[in-house]
Amino acid sequence: MTEYDDKFSELLEKFNKQYDQDEIEKIVLAYEVAKNAHDGQCRYSGEPYIIHPVAVADILFDLGMDYESIIAALLHDTVEDTETGLDKISELFGQDVANLVDGVTKLGKVPLETKEERQAENVRKMFMAMSVDIRVIIIKLADRLHNMRTLDFMREQKRRDKALETIEIYAPIAHRLGIRTVKEELEDLAIRYLDPVAYEDIGLILSNTEANHPNFIPDTISRIKTRVQNIIPDAKIDGRRKSIHGIYRKMYMQNKDFSEIYDVYAVRVIVDSVIDCYNCLGIIHDMYHSLPGRFKDYISTPKSNMYQSLHTTVISEEGIPFEVQIRTWEMHYTAEYGIAAHWKYKLGVTGTSKFEERLAWIRQLLESQKDSDDVEEIVKTIKTDFVPDDVFVFTPKGDVINIPYGATVIDFAYAIHTEVGHKMVGAKVDGKIVPLDYKVKTGQIVEVLRTSDPNKGPSRDWLNIVTTTSARTKIRSWFKRERRSENIECGCEEFEKELRKNNIRLFDEELESFTQKVAERRGFDNILDFFAAIGYGSVSMEKVIPFMKDEYSKLLKSTEVVPDEIVVSKKPKTYKSNEGVIVEGIDNCLVKFSKCCNPLPGDEIIGFITRGHGVSIHKRDCTNVPMTLKSALEPDRWINVYWDKNVKEEFNATLDILCLSQIGMFASISSALASMHVDIRSINTRNTKDGTTVLTLTIAVNGVEHLNTVIKHLRKINGVLSVERTGV
Repeated sequence: MTEYDDKFSELLEKFNKQYDQDEIEKIVLAYEVAKNAHDGQCRYSGEPYIIHPVAVADILFDLGMDYESIIAALLHDTVEDTETGLDKISELFGQDVANLVDGVTKLGKVPLETKEERQAENVRKMFMAMSVDIRVIIIKLADRLHNMRTLDFMREQKRRDKALETIEIYAPIAHRLGIRTVKEELEDLAIRYLDPVAYEDIGLILSNTEANHPNFIPDTISRIKTRVQNIIPDAKIDGRRKSIHGIYRKMYMQNKDFSEIYDVYAVRVIVDSVIDCYNCLGIIHDMYHSLPGRFKDYISTPKSNMYQSLHTTVISEEGIPFEVQIRTWEMHYTAEYGIAAHWKYKLGVTGTSKFEERLAWIRQLLESQKDSDDVEEIVKTIKTDFVPDDVFVFTPKGDVINIPYGATVIDFAYAIHTEVGHKMVGAKVDGKIVPLDYKVKTGQIVEVLRTSDPNKGPSRDWLNIVTTTSARTKIRSWFKRERRSENIECGCEEFEKELRKNNIRLFDEELESFTQKVAERRGFDNILDFFAAIGYGSVSMEKVIPFMKDEYSKLLKSTEVVPDEIVVSKKPKTYKSNEGVIVEGIDNCLVKFSKCCNPLPGDEIIGFITRGHGVSIHKRDCTNVPMTLKSALEPDRWINVYWDKNVKEEFNATLDILCLSQIGMFASISSALASMHVDIRSINTRNTKDGTTVLTLTIAVNGVEHLNTVIKHLRKINGVLSVERTGV
């Protein structure tokens, strides 16, 4: 008998305590099939490969999973790495096991362009399988956990890649499923490889802290047990130390000192009923001084992953802060094992609807992704919507809305109802008007201000403000449904703008063929559908640009002729104008800035020789600048111009400011501009039907960076809904 046979025999002794004889026989058969299939294969450590599936099966057993999950764990790499097919697995172990193995198996030879797209498609496939059988992701988490435990044997870059994928995708999924033990170990292992210096520093701080207070947790447990057992005799009390990643997040991501972390130590009290939870809370607050603002009631308001518990932070007699968590046994099973508690403790077996409700988010996620043409959207959702911290916000009627940390008032509106978001024109937080990019906090009361105008819809700018995928998807869906012609026009403008920005200049007959090829590489047969997708935000131009450059490079290689650009050859002689613009090849001429686009230092510019008026300066992406040489009426009149690096003149820039119609609004805006020493050259106002006002201001700035800073400050003013530069 080999060493790995010995390991499986040890595991089999554990299995005998939980599974019946028929199930054990199938597990043994699965082991034999896996061992034969992986015969001759080794891991990076040099160990026989069968060690890995056995270890994954062991992790799943500790989570309390059923025998089919154990079989799938033993076989999970056979289809991907050996000649064993799904048909063989289905024949020997049934279709359910075959489906589990298929769900865990990565995609094969799929024609995807980038590593990120391959990753995203694998995650999408996994979620599709999860929607049918949640055990798929639990097996995958166990698989990833063992891989992370044995990461030392991989080369350094591979370790970092795996660790980053783990902390960005798999740990958030474990959190969303409520499997705390797996989540925390995955996070700690990932940080060990991503930031080894910080990992060691935190470990050293914890070691020193425990050395100074070696008996703190045991002594605290003893004191609490003495008081609590007089009233709740069956209470179980234990303690723990906060995970390294939990401390890392607060020290390095929230910039807190170790002394500012009040839950490094935690004591957990488990009782039989909800009433006992609140009685126990009273005892704790009678024993210790509580820290203000550190009490959280997750029993009445559960987290999105169904976590329930009472949290309170108190100060010990030694002056050490620690957290006390109070929960029932059922809450404890859910807190530790999450969705896996369904199998380990048979929770929800009689209440199938409750179990299905806990899985509804998976189907909602897939539903929100079905209209997206961006394969990486599902990964973005995991990174943004599965954050560990939730925010609990109230409507004016007292309803609690649970949204991710960092969500804005627009996200809040869409979390209430899609139509509430579509009709939103502003928001009040605790009775005060706030900008649309305001990020809500736990305990705040948020009122969404809506319009009755049936034609009112969301703004495209909101796509850059919202943080939740749900809100972004609903905004895109509205534009896709209601504004197709507008989307096509907007998408076409975006596409042409990038052509100009990247100096891709083509003759008209080449442009259509070029655009068709770029559209096809993004999965579109029709150019109009491609432009529409760009217009409503489903396709990001950032993802299109590499294809544009690649196709243009192929076109140049095939023709070996570069189309003439709307420029003239550089000449040694240049002229520096009083306006801070250098004109190539022309001396002693008048320079003026075109009002159609109001160019500023920092913008890419081009000049047009006007008869009797010198050179007119336009932005390169101005609508009055032709895209191609052929389309220009007089191509010889377009000329290269540049900003002088030492330009110090002030320039006019025009802004459209959309704000609420309220007293003092203009005073707030003018005061903000005055504080930034920005001169207002002209102003115009007009009221809209939906109760807002548009202020058109012309101000003096010294360049694009200065203007962007001004816009950023104006957007923070209460009542300002949007600020846009005109002529862009």
